[in-house]
Amino acid sequence: MGKKSIAFIGTGVMGASIVKHLLKDGHEVTVYTRTKEKTEPLLALGAKWASTPAEAFKNKEIAFTMVGYPTDVEEVYFGDNGLFQTAEPGNIVIDMTTSEPTLAKEIFEHAQKLGVEALDAPVSGGDIGAQNGTLSIMVGGSQATFNKVLSVMKHFGENIVYQGEAGAGQHAKMCNQIVIASGMIGVCESLAYGLKAGLDLPTVLQSISSGAAGSWSLSNLAPRMIKEDYAPGFYIKHFVKDMKIALDESKKMGITLPGLALAYDMYEKLVEAGYGESGTQALLKAYQ
Repeated sequence: MGKKSIAFIGTGVMGASIVKHLLKDGHEVTVYTRTKEKTEPLLALGAKWASTPAEAFKNKEIAFTMVGYPTDVEEVYFGDNGLFQTAEPGNIVIDMTTSEPTLAKEIFEHAQKLGVEALDAPVSGGDIGAQNGTLSIMVGGSQATFNKVLSVMKHFGENIVYQGEAGAGQHAKMCNQIVIASGMIGVCESLAYGLKAGLDLPTVLQSISSGAAGSWSLSNLAPRMIKEDYAPGFYIKHFVKDMKIALDESKKMGITLPGLALAYDMYEKLVEAGYGESGTQALLKAYQ
């Protein structure tokens, strides 16, 4: 797939970095986000601005969406100024928001009626992965569509895996978030224990980060915790949303996930305490 005309809806912490990669590779990118001022650095790099998702997608080939909540996804696709208002047969829409598998299927089915191809392609890797172009991307929808856009996604993704039919990408992302949820508890408890034992925590990380306990969270977020750097690579408020989706889906499937439920309760308390805009590493606050 050569250079493409792309609409990108949602230029938050990760979205902005993804747009930079697309621009760097020569794609034509038109962006929309609720606050135009936040897109100024992207406009300076050559992106164009549109006042609605529908306007952004007019006469484009591909639309990527990366917004906050399932309600936002619904609005940017099905709303009066949504993508489906200007979508044309042959277009491709790709939702990278972590959202509901059921909604991903609804988007896919409606897109089919319009002759449009749709993928659900949530990502993992946070701000660092987006900046470095090393995101993990879990994709649901038609494999033929996946094959068409794989070369474009390689500009910002490293581990890009086709998971199955529409909604499968979102289900795979839930598996990812479930691992992170319980894993973050382990990281925080390890640091709390090490601190109480009088150890030098950076030295502890030298030993345990590359051993059997190693994880992305331990390598990338534990150092931020030690420095009390709670800037968001991924917002707690969005992680709480993801965990709620996973808990709802697990309930529908008749399974119980006590580790996930515990993490959800702990993070909900942090939101209530005013840490919703902090990064997920602020879970350490629960142990202080």
